[in-house]
Amino acid sequence: MPEAVRLEKAELRQLDANYENEIKSETWTKVQFNPETLKVTYANQLQTPQGAGDQTGPATRQFVGAGTTKLSLQLWFDVNQPVPEGMAQESDVRKLTQKVAYYITPQEDGDTLVPPAVRFIWGSFQFDGMMESLEESLELFSPEGRPLRASMTLGLSQQRITKFAFREARAAGRGSSVGSRPLAQASGGSSLQALAAAAGQGADWQSIAAANGIENPRRLDPGQLIDLNAKLRF
Repeated sequence: MPEAVRLEKAELRQLDANYENEIKSETWTKVQFNPETLKVTYANQLQTPQGAGDQTGPATRQFVGAGTTKLSLQLWFDVNQPVPEGMAQESDVRKLTQKVAYYITPQEDGDTLVPPAVRFIWGSFQFDGMMESLEESLELFSPEGRPLRASMTLGLSQQRITKFAFREARAAGRGSSVGSRPLAQASGGSSLQALAAAAGQGADWQSIAAANGIENPRRLDPGQLIDLNAKLRF
């Protein structure tokens, strides 16, 4: 059977206080489902001087700070779905989300308590900063009251605006690089036939299934990514 597309997972890694070196690998965690979008916001700190310039014209604004950069994203976790390699399959979704919540929890740093510096990486994308906000929503419960599914909205920030950081993306399955092909993401209960039809390739769904190594095209896992451009001819 053809090799399936290898999916690179986003990851959170702890940094030292100088935001330079990755430390404490036991705290690193990979996401279960990659985020659909990453939103990066840049803001310069500007100020209008008091009593300066021509009062009849537009006020002159001055740059008075280094600015800020913020990253926001949403992650999903579900104990009924496979977890990344190296993570245990849990019965309570909070066992998975606590690994993310670690990065907003203040840690002892001398005489003070500060959240750990964190690096978010996904393929060639990298963002270093501090987690300033985290919102968790428990979406599904077992008959015993255990939370099974959760969404987490993260807000990371850094007190500066820097040049883009590019990481070298590892090669994916079949020799393609991460991000070199647009991938379709399956929602709960969707089928490959429906995804292919929506992309105008309904007649080729069998060859797409074979090229992606999909054994059951009528039932896809939520969040599963599929290369609709990969086809085998029968």
